[in-house]
Parts: sequence; C-alpha cells; structure tokens
Amino acid sequence: MAKPRRVFVCRSCGSAHSRWTGKCPDCAAWDSLEESTFDPGSERDVQKGIAAAWGASGAEGDADASRPVAVALAEIDGTHEPATRLPSGIDELDRVLGGQLPAAGLVPGSAVLVGGEPGIGKSTLLLQAARAWASQGTRVLYVSSEESAAQIALRARRLRGPGARAGGGDERLMILADTNLTRLVEQARKARPGVLIIDSIQMIYKPDLPAGPGSVTQLRRCSAELVYLAKVSGMAVVLVGHVTKDGQVAGPRLLEHLVDAVLYFEGDRYHAHRIVRAVKNRFGTTLELGLFEMTDAGLIPLPEGAGLPAAQAQPRPGSAVCPVMSGTRCMLVELQALTATGFLGAAKRKSSGVDSNRLAMLIAVLEQHAGLRLADRDIFASSVGGVRVAEPAGDLALLLAITGAHYKRSLPGATAAVGEVGLGGELRPVSQCEARLREAARLGYTTILAPPGVRGAPKGVTVIECQTIGRAIEHLS
Repeated sequence: MAKPRRVFVCRSCGSAHSRWTGKCPDCAAWDSLEESTFDPGSERDVQKGIAAAWGASGAEGDADASRPVAVALAEIDGTHEPATRLPSGIDELDRVLGGQLPAAGLVPGSAVLVGGEPGIGKSTLLLQAARAWASQGTRVLYVSSEESAAQIALRARRLRGPGARAGGGDERLMILADTNLTRLVEQARKARPGVLIIDSIQMIYKPDLPAGPGSVTQLRRCSAELVYLAKVSGMAVVLVGHVTKDGQVAGPRLLEHLVDAVLYFEGDRYHAHRIVRAVKNRFGTTLELGLFEMTDAGLIPLPEGAGLPAAQAQPRPGSAVCPVMSGTRCMLVELQALTATGFLGAAKRKSSGVDSNRLAMLIAVLEQHAGLRLADRDIFASSVGGVRVAEPAGDLALLLAITGAHYKRSLPGATAAVGEVGLGGELRPVSQCEARLREAARLGYTTILAPPGVRGAPKGVTVIECQTIGRAIEHLS
C-alpha cells in the first residue's frame, strides 16, 4: 500500500506542489502554500461509492450517475431539467437565491456556499430558513458541527418567541450534531431530506484522511463529496463557511468553484442591519440584495426598508441622495463626502462603500471642469447604511457631495441626484430611470437632478435636466 506523502496545497487555486515556495507557480499568489498530507490510497472513486449506496438505500437518485453517457442537446427534454424551486417564504433570501418571486428559492440538487464573519448571524438565518422550508412541507436535515442539538433547540425556541409552542413543520426539521462525514451522509440517506444544511463545513472531517478538520485536504475532499451527493440525490445542499480577515471564505478557492452559488452575509455585528448578496449564482443573477434587521426574535426581512425617506434626509453640506439599482430593487442611498486640509503631493483619498477608482476620476473631473482646487485636500467618501454603490449612476450624487463639502453648501430638501459623469464633464443617462423615479417619489422626494432625456416622471416629481456638472453644481445652496 502506498504511504502518505507530504505536499503543499495553494489556498487560492487548490494546486498541489511537492515543495514549498513563497509564490504559487500556478496562480502567482504569495504565501498561499500550506503543508498537507496526501494519501494515494484514499483517491478511490468516491462518486461510485456514493451513487451505489444511495441507490441501494431506496432513495430517489441515479445509481449509475458515476458513469454518465454523452447525450445530444436536441435529445434533452424537459424531463432532464431541475424540478420546481424550493421557496423558503423569506422573500429577501429567495430573491438572492434566484428566480422570480414568489417562485424564487433553492434549486433541487444545487450546492450553495454561505460565507460570513463569526457572529454575523449565518446560523440564525439558516435556522429560520430551515423552519420555513419545513413549514411548507420540505423535509430538512440541519447538521451542526459546532453546537449540540440542545443548543440549537434553545435558539429555535428563542426565535419562536416566549410562550410559543413547537409546530408549523418542526416535525419535518431534523437536527444532527456531528462532524463525521461518513455518519452525516448515512443519516442523509435514511432521512432523505429535500434540503441539507451543513453548519459549518470547516469542522466536517473524513476519517480516512490523515489531515485534521479545517485543513485544505479535508475541506476540498468533504466539499467535493457533499456537492456530488447533491447531484446524485437531488437534495439541495447548503454549506456554511467562515471568512478570513481578508473577507474571503476560509479554505482553498476551489470551494467557490465547486458549488453552484456563493452568498455572502455582510454587516456590522454592532449594528442591526444585515445584507445578503450573491457573488456567484449559476441559476440567477448576482445583482440582487437581501436586506434584514437583527432583532431579539431573529432576522426580520426589510422589503420596504431599502431606502432613505426624504423626511430623514436633512440638507447638509457633503451629502447627496441617489436612487441606486441593485438587481430589480431600487434603494435611495445617501452618499457622504468630507474634505480636510492635507499636504500637496500627499493628499489622502479614502472611500468606504464606493469605488475608489471612480472617486479619483470624479476628483480629476472637478479640478479640470469645475475649477475646484483639491490637490492639497484630503477627501473621504462613503455610502451610508453599508450598501456598496458600484454602478456609474451614483457619480453625480458623489460629485455633488464632494463639491458641497468643499464649498460648505448643500442640496435643497427632498432632492436626489442620479447620472453618470463623463470625463468631459458631461452627464450621461442611466438605465431604469422610471423605476428610480418611482421609488424616489414613493419615499417623498420631489426634485430629481438627472441627465437630459429622462422620461416617465411620476406626478409630484420635478426632474431638472442638467447637461453638464456645472449646471448641477448651481443647485447647491
């Protein structure tokens, strides 16, 4: 029998090398190689074993899935397509998973990776989603590798509220506290759930591998087998992963390539609002956002709390509100800027929630076409509420915020701004203007600064068309 040998695996690309080097030869990432142990005897056909065992248990699935055959595209009909999605009833989560509400949700047989910082609320969100799936008739197996079954039941009672009784599908929600992948898969074969939740993948281990739980070898092997289990059984598998200090899911980057969707749960643990966004989704868009508020009773969806009402947007220098589109939803986001005395040649340009490259471009446009002297000014820009503004439609609002902070002037009350700024100082139109105007009108904004050619303004909303940034700056008072 071949003896285990030592290898060095890259965290970024997953490639294995016989010796350590400071730079990965494949992906050129620095200091990314980690020592691991490779056992040639463990590299058997795991797909064949899972498929055969699953078929022998009487569960639905293809026992010969480890030996697929090529099929012509014209011969693939609707019977090969995935079944109807599994909506959880939590619209903010279903929106991010993909599909059209109310039929959005998990795709049977898919694998989803959910990442987030410790304590941000990943387990709370998935426990609420598990109970929601169970209440709609879907059998759910919730596997916890970090908590006992009694601890999970205690949290479930807290989320139900004081005095509430178990029910509403809790008999279809099964809890398993284990870290052994072999026992975990066996329980899944017996229970035959529609959704399998693993919280978290970093603590799951396979006994025949010499590496410890959380190592690159264990993560890669366990994740691969769970993803294949999803494909052969038709159950949806949700994996929870911790993130590193850089904000990336811990482990090799291979994990994100294995799964069908990667969701990030973001927010500040010291603030109530949370954001779920997709960075990869094979069955939907990656532009949607899910908004939640953390309370004593768990996470509460905020379908109508995605904007800043005009009554709360008080006029102040260095502030401007912009209707930003994220997928199919429009959010009124406040952009703020601050200018301070700096040093010529060493001025600071700091941003939070906005693109630093576009910030530098807007500063150059202001200096060249608006006559602002900003070379010796420190400039700080941010978006309020934790929403990242990446689309060019926020250029005009950010430019007006910088100009207002520099001149100590502000936009009038109930005024928003939207538009892309060109390098020549001109304003360019943006997409989905009607949806932006409708949302602004709903939240009480009566004046919109926009590029020429805007149509479909709602009743009570005045659109001021500005050809250049100079015309828009004139509205600062």
